[in-house]
Amino acid sequence: MKPQATGRRETRDGRDSIVFERTFRAPITAVWAAITESDRLARWIGTWTGDPSSGSVVFRMTAEGEDVPAEVFIIRACEPPRLLAVSSGTDGDGEPFDLRLELSEDAGTATLTFSQALADPELAANVGPGWEYYLDRLVAAEADAEVAAIRFDDYYPAQGDHYRGLFA
Repeated sequence: MKPQATGRRETRDGRDSIVFERTFRAPITAVWAAITESDRLARWIGTWTGDPSSGSVVFRMTAEGEDVPAEVFIIRACEPPRLLAVSSGTDGDGEPFDLRLELSEDAGTATLTFSQALADPELAANVGPGWEYYLDRLVAAEADAEVAAIRFDDYYPAQGDHYRGLFA
């Protein structure tokens, strides 16, 4: 069964953003570790090196192979275990990729709300399926499921029109 596009468009901090939610049968601290600890990130997306207290880390996306260059991520906010906001790279127009990961917990179930500020329909057509893929890998990793069974080809280009339409 092909994965369904779940992302939506919202205005966050005055900017158009793509927003995703994922839930976990886990305490908020476990999900916080999965999105902030390098060895836990390695299970679903990549690793980081450096000293976060400096305000930045170097992130390498390993889920796409070894040839992907590392990027500096600027840590804009870090409020364990509820909020991580980072910026990296650019969207082609010189705007940084602004990512926001917010966590909440209710009765032992943690919810991750992930957002990226963007407005370009073509960028959304690429970014949306990509984040669906990576966030589903995160869910699989935290459920001790087979992360490698999640295939990018099931997300892109199939979900591209959904995301292009959100920002058209």
